[in-house]
Amino acid sequence: MLHPTRPSRTAPRRTGLIGTLLALLAVLLCTPATPATAEGPCRVLAPGASAAAERAVAAACEQVGKGVWYTWGGGHGPQPGATYGQVDPTDPASEHDPERLGFDCSGLVRHAYAQATGSDPLNGVASAQYYTHRAAARFTAVQGSAPLLPGDLLVWGTSQHLHHIALYLGAGKMVEAKQSGTKLMVSDVRLTNGYYGAVRVDTGPAVGHVVRTWGSGVWTKALPSTAAARVYALPGPTTVRVECQKHAEPVTADGYTNDAWSYLPDYQAWMTNIYIQGPAWLESVPAYP
Repeated sequence: MLHPTRPSRTAPRRTGLIGTLLALLAVLLCTPATPATAEGPCRVLAPGASAAAERAVAAACEQVGKGVWYTWGGGHGPQPGATYGQVDPTDPASEHDPERLGFDCSGLVRHAYAQATGSDPLNGVASAQYYTHRAAARFTAVQGSAPLLPGDLLVWGTSQHLHHIALYLGAGKMVEAKQSGTKLMVSDVRLTNGYYGAVRVDTGPAVGHVVRTWGSGVWTKALPSTAAARVYALPGPTTVRVECQKHAEPVTADGYTNDAWSYLPDYQAWMTNIYIQGPAWLESVPAYP
């Protein structure tokens, strides 16, 4: 006679254990991981940042998690986003950059804040991004990292040539596109080796007297005088914020003569009104007190 098979006493336990393991595996597979590098996780590491700044950090960290390459000139196409790079004639390590879809330092910053805002507020190289007329606050090198919040932009170089930019994460960490031959990464903040300062981006409407310049290679000056120290040369037509203006040294250039100078607070410098689009004396801009 055939007897029915006796139910195994251990089968339910095995089934329960397997089910638990499968459920745990499903959770692990469905939970997005925080991108990490040798220097730690890529995410907001301190409180206090604006929602837009936190979104910018998340957008940059998403690219870290994807293992995207640094590529010289990457991220500077007609629209924000990764592009193939170029060969940097000063860096032998960039020979493969034209084959790599990625970002350089300012290309990553541009992409991050474009994703955060749905617009393109930081289209430009590192210096243009630092001197943005959308600045909410600025910090000098001597202030260190203490006043910084996640999403602030750290820059290296001089007032005349800012050559590197990165996004602060908090806790002394930053996310950056560092150099050819490497992928986007999390790094310790470097407050040496030419650290210049930082800027906090205001992603809302631009405030103040915002005007447009014309011409290329136009120097801003420490004082309203052609003999004053050079601060920064506007590479081309640029949107700038003017705080006030004054009559000072007459300047003749490109067929125009004008003695009006405007103070640009984001550059902490002056420029002749000859290269500002509009009348010789800007309407609604107050005179220097």
